[in-house]
Amino acid sequence: MPGGCPRDALNAENDRVYAHRVAPFVFALSVLLAGCSTDPPADPPPPTSAPRPVGMDAARDELAAHAAAAQDRHLVARYALRVDGEADRLILVTSANDGSWRVDVPGGALGGTADISLAATTDGLFQCALPTPTRPEPASCVRLGERDDTLPRRLDPRVQHPFTDWLDVLTDRRAPLSVSPAMAPAGASGSCYSVETTAASINPPLDVGIYCFDADGTLTAVRAAFGTLTLAATPEPAPASVQLAGPVVEGEPLGLAAPTDTPSTAEAPPAADAPTTADGDPTGTGTP
Repeated sequence: MPGGCPRDALNAENDRVYAHRVAPFVFALSVLLAGCSTDPPADPPPPTSAPRPVGMDAARDELAAHAAAAQDRHLVARYALRVDGEADRLILVTSANDGSWRVDVPGGALGGTADISLAATTDGLFQCALPTPTRPEPASCVRLGERDDTLPRRLDPRVQHPFTDWLDVLTDRRAPLSVSPAMAPAGASGSCYSVETTAASINPPLDVGIYCFDADGTLTAVRAAFGTLTLAATPEPAPASVQLAGPVVEGEPLGLAAPTDTPSTAEAPPAADAPTTADGDPTGTGTP
């Protein structure tokens, strides 16, 4: 081409300009298409530990605070004890100002036929047999051991534990417990918590169940293996110290099991050397 650039040079220049202008659009389109890939995103890595239910820590703290208040709560209170298949009973709980305590349990021994009282004082742990229409003997008490000793199962009605040693477990943050909010049992009030043990044990530190407290530390209800306790009346002021139901005597405490009937003694046969008559009458009276 006369007076101008050769055609090959013009074509090369046009190609360079075209590539310069189009390249950014090609790059942007490739990024957009990559974002529309049909491959699903990678799953997030699994958590290193199981998530803790929301509110569990708060419930554990609240229950520990209520139990600590209960340890400082001294009163005289009556509780209805409901056990499936049995008539309701009224349990009397006394927590004295000096730290001594007493729990009266109607039907607490001999298969429900004997009333007893358990008490802990500075002198030790005692079981007292209370008079009833079927056992009219005066009240008397037997020392079971030191005040913090553990009762053997054959003597333990268990209803005293929510007011005594189980409070220590509920305040212990190291105890293997799982705590969550719960609905109150029928007829109960207060803040209620479901308590489970998280460690297998032949002798768990307390009964699993539901525990309810008022803000001042009053235990208002317990649902556990022994039955359901429900506060039956407004608590009364505590005495300075508890009194045993009767004098301390030597003897055996009353067990939980019902007494077994003693078989009647069969009529003894006549003695081998008793004189007899010819007709076999050992008396010689002729009585046939």
